[in-house]
Amino acid sequence: MMTQTRPKLLSFDEYIEQYPEDGKKYELRDGKLVEMKRPIGKHEEIGGFLFGELAMEIRRLKLPYIIPNSAAVKPNRIKTAYLPDLIVLDKTNLVNDPYWEKSSSISLGNSAQLVIEIVSTNWRDDYVKKFDDYESLGIAEFWIIDYLALGSARFIGTPKEPTISICQLIDGEYQVTLFKGENRLISNIFSELNLTANQIFQGSI
Repeated sequence: MMTQTRPKLLSFDEYIEQYPEDGKKYELRDGKLVEMKRPIGKHEEIGGFLFGELAMEIRRLKLPYIIPNSAAVKPNRIKTAYLPDLIVLDKTNLVNDPYWEKSSSISLGNSAQLVIEIVSTNWRDDYVKKFDDYESLGIAEFWIIDYLALGSARFIGTPKEPTISICQLIDGEYQVTLFKGENRLISNIFSELNLTANQIFQGSI
């Protein structure tokens, strides 16, 4: 009788060392490589718009932050790695992060000031798993941009409509504020940012 060999579960270090060179993006979920689906147009519009707006704020205020093209986040769970849609890193803390120089990855919460996830069909990952992992790691601010209102009503309210959840770390726990329509976003990291939820959903001012 033949026995099937289970595929070996990867650690974060093995994920970094063995990352496939096929041009695709992969996250590590409980030791397994998971290919990230190619995002649709609106997803890319929102991501590109926010990159530009935040980059302008960083330059205008001369903040010690950078927005990398891609950076992996190692949460406290050993066999997991995330590739956020957008991440704002603090250059003053990156020197202390053992993964930054060798693999463009972070493992310390204070290496990142802000993480942004733009919700797709696997919305539970953003609202549950990544919420818990970013909170546990100690990342100061986490935005969940749900432009299709895919999240359940317990996360975005009723009636369900496009929502931005801004999660701010206070005493080790995320406090969540919802922004919809013409609500102006309130961010501790970018306190002078002047954008409404609708402007972000539309990807333009």
